[in-house]
Amino acid sequence: MSRTASVVIAQGGGPTPVINASLLGVVRQAARELGAGGEIWGARNGITGVLQNCWLDLRKVSGQWWDQIAASPGSALGSCRKMLNAEEAARAVSTLKQKDVRYFFYIGGNDSMDTALKMNLAALELRYEMVCCGIPKTIDNDLPLTDHCPGFASAARFIAQSAADLGMDIRSLPTPVSVLEVMGRDAGWLVAATLLARKDPDDAPHLIYVPEIPLILEKFLSDVQTVYDRLGWVVVAVSEGVRDEGGQSWSGRRDEKTTDDFGHRLPGDVAATLASLVTSELGLRARSEKPGLLGRSSAMMVSSVDRREAEEVGAFGFAWARKGNTGFMASIERQPGPAYRVSYGAVPLQEVEGQTRLLPLDYIADNQNDIRPEYRAYVEPLIGGPLAPYARLDTAPFGCNNLTTRGQ
Repeated sequence: MSRTASVVIAQGGGPTPVINASLLGVVRQAARELGAGGEIWGARNGITGVLQNCWLDLRKVSGQWWDQIAASPGSALGSCRKMLNAEEAARAVSTLKQKDVRYFFYIGGNDSMDTALKMNLAALELRYEMVCCGIPKTIDNDLPLTDHCPGFASAARFIAQSAADLGMDIRSLPTPVSVLEVMGRDAGWLVAATLLARKDPDDAPHLIYVPEIPLILEKFLSDVQTVYDRLGWVVVAVSEGVRDEGGQSWSGRRDEKTTDDFGHRLPGDVAATLASLVTSELGLRARSEKPGLLGRSSAMMVSSVDRREAEEVGAFGFAWARKGNTGFMASIERQPGPAYRVSYGAVPLQEVEGQTRLLPLDYIADNQNDIRPEYRAYVEPLIGGPLAPYARLDTAPFGCNNLTTRGQ
């Protein structure tokens, strides 16, 4: 395609702390390869911006400002959760044709890959030569055919640090039971990362529950009682997506029928529900904690690895599209060997759309209330290395008189 062909980039679904780094990656690579020719547009509020002809000229944003945008949470272009139908996809392609757009990039998760695929199919149906590419992002880490997803590592670092901090707090003034709710509608990758908070066997979290395994109330209560009898306090990490043996959510909104455009039930308030049951059934004082959106919007906890890879996968996506490839999602491929290294590739959107990569059962402990140590080797390199350990007086090396007084 000519160097004057235009580019459109949009962001869909829930933001991550590094989604704007992927935006920067696409923009900079496009500017590098197209030179001064070709417009680079951002569609406002996802695919709805394309349908409504709502644009931002990204070439007019200064280079210095881009560095700040890339380090900011939230979707800089705005986002949406709109399910595109065939008529809307055809209309969106026709709108892009009027602007001579030959490259369309959608940065998002599972549902956004559905949008990217529909745009590609509509372009083929209309015989309009336009490359369509998906750039992955999701803190849930549940996109298939990629080792991990940009955004996951930063959220994993946040939730692991939160679990460590919560454990230190509860240990010092024990609330008998504290239940920490972690985002993740269908997959347990993120709640499993709370394992990183545990330096010693008795560190929090003591119990971890993932949505891949049914949470049976009688067993859950028995697990909590067992830990309490041993330690006198319990920290539980639980995914917002856990369900009972009948497949019904443990959400506090169990009876709600509200869904988004893609038919997803709204999860949440699982921790509050389970904490209430601990109190009513076991007679133990319990409280719940729910970081919620803070886990995906914390710029303070961004993983340097995540930030770098988010930009690089965006840049790769444009470079691959520039070679004439279409209908693909850029992917991250972990290389074998003792040192952590990745390369970037491309996978067909048809093999991604509608698929959810669950946490492998091999990572789940046999008692189904914990995560195996092997998971640490997968996730720790992504968050930029291990969390710094905390010091405690009850584990201090007593026996030497080396106390000094400062300020004298």
